[in-house]
Amino acid sequence: MRLVKFLATAGVASRRAAEEIVRAQRVSVNGVTVTDPARDVGDADAVAVDGTLVRPDTERVVYLVNKPLGVVSTADDPQRRPTVVSLVASKLRLYPVGRLDLDTTGLILLTNDGELAHRLMHPSFEVPRTYRAVVTRPPVRDTTLRALRRGVELEDGLTAPARVRRLAPDTLELIIHEGRKRQVKRMCEAVGHPVRRLARVSFGPLELGDLAPGAYRRLTAAELDGLSRAGRSDRRVATASSSARARRSPASPGPADRPRGAGS
Repeated sequence: MRLVKFLATAGVASRRAAEEIVRAQRVSVNGVTVTDPARDVGDADAVAVDGTLVRPDTERVVYLVNKPLGVVSTADDPQRRPTVVSLVASKLRLYPVGRLDLDTTGLILLTNDGELAHRLMHPSFEVPRTYRAVVTRPPVRDTTLRALRRGVELEDGLTAPARVRRLAPDTLELIIHEGRKRQVKRMCEAVGHPVRRLARVSFGPLELGDLAPGAYRRLTAAELDGLSRAGRSDRRVATASSSARARRSPASPGPADRPRGAGS
């Protein structure tokens, strides 16, 4: 098994974050520091992070949290601000699936399952996230809705078409699947309606519902099954990726070359 997959499976971090941990020279195998995330490790290897031996958790869990304002979407914070992980009473090592901005509220997932986190966040699986945005300069007109539905040109490229509906003259519901950094805010600003207030209300098949700010709940087995099947299937992703590579010229950057981050 590759080192980065071992760390993700052990609940240390998502695959992407695990790669950063390895490259930061925080991981050792059998007492020797390694910097190659693709290094193979086996059952007999002693893997440690920051000097602490990694023992995979046998229990896989996912918590749904309603992130309040002023809470950071990290496991710990150097500035000692409250974190989403601190909201959940669990002895397991948890980390957030993606991020929401400090001033964005709503649904965020915490898990110790790195493979699931990777699947949910990787853009190729197109797992939808639904946001509700209260914007400035109302009313939002039909021409603006059509622009958002077609895709908006941002500094990191054209966004995929969003599913958008107007809930009120100053309120939009947007469904996206790319998860670029601050994507919803940048899209709304690009069409002339900067966001005043933003909340994520669903992630894949999961809905925030009436969960109070700062509260959380553990997902049921049925919800975990639905979440693991959210978005595009592995076969469809592989087919689509192969087709895209065949159509794309070597000099043309594709979606994988664009920076990715939180969609808030």
